Amino acid sequence: MGIAALVLWILTAGGGFYMLANWVSGGGHRRASATRFPPALIFGHFLLAAAGLVLWIIYLAVHKPSVGWVALILLALAAVGGLTMFARWAPSYRSRQGAVAPSGRQSVAARDENPPERNFPVAIVGAHGVLAVTTLVLVVLTMAGIGAR
Repeated sequence: MGIAALVLWILTAGGGFYMLANWVSGGGHRRASATRFPPALIFGHFLLAAAGLVLWIIYLAVHKPSVGWVALILLALAAVGGLTMFARWAPSYRSRQGAVAPSGRQSVAARDENPPERNFPVAIVGAHGVLAVTTLVLVVLTMAGIGAR
C-alpha cells in the first residue's frame, strides 16, 4: 500500500506542478492584488508536499516509522493548504463564466482583475484534489499497519 501511495503522490505532484507553473507564468507571484492566492500559501503548499514526498520515499526505503509519521504530518499540512486554495479558487472559477459579456467582449471588472488561477482547468484541479485525498488515505492506512503483509 505504501508503493500505491507513492505512485498517487507522484501523480498528484504532477498536477500540482502544472498548476504552479501556470500560476507563476501568469504572474501570480508578482501581482498580489490580482491573485486570490498569497505566494506564501502556494509555495508553502508546494514545499510541504515535496518534503513529505521525499520523506515518504525515505520511509519506504528504510522502513523507519518516525520518518513515515513526519511524512504523513507534512502531507496533512499540505492538504490543509490545498483545501484553503480550493476555497479561494472556486469563486474565481465561478466568475469565469460571467466575465465575458453576451457580446463576447470582456467586462471592465474582468479586465481589471484577471487572476492567473482563473484559467486552471477544472479537470486538473479536480484530479489533483481527488488524488491528494486518496494519497492521504493510503498513507494513513499504511502508517496504521492496515493492508501490510
